[in-house]
Amino acid sequence: MRTIERTTIFKRDFKREMKGRHRHLLESDLRKIIEALANDQPLEPRHCDHALTGNWSDYRDCHIRPDLVLIYRLISQDRLVLVRLGSHSKLDL
Repeated sequence: MRTIERTTIFKRDFKREMKGRHRHLLESDLRKIIEALANDQPLEPRHCDHALTGNWSDYRDCHIRPDLVLIYRLISQDRLVLVRLGSHSKLDL
């Protein structure tokens, strides 16, 4: 299992999203996704997990909800870094 790290900006994004429209399901949905990523299990196809390009080329993203995106980074075999959380427009994707 990978060690999970949360960036400061991710913590701020999470706090903001907990006040938004996804607040009722955010914690449970996010927990399931983080557990799967930390255990190197594939995500369901509906989460659209894929690598990013350009300035985000070392990162991946997956959809928690259709317009709620988690950006993360897998570092070596032992670390999962949660980088950003938000809508496409908030994350400039």
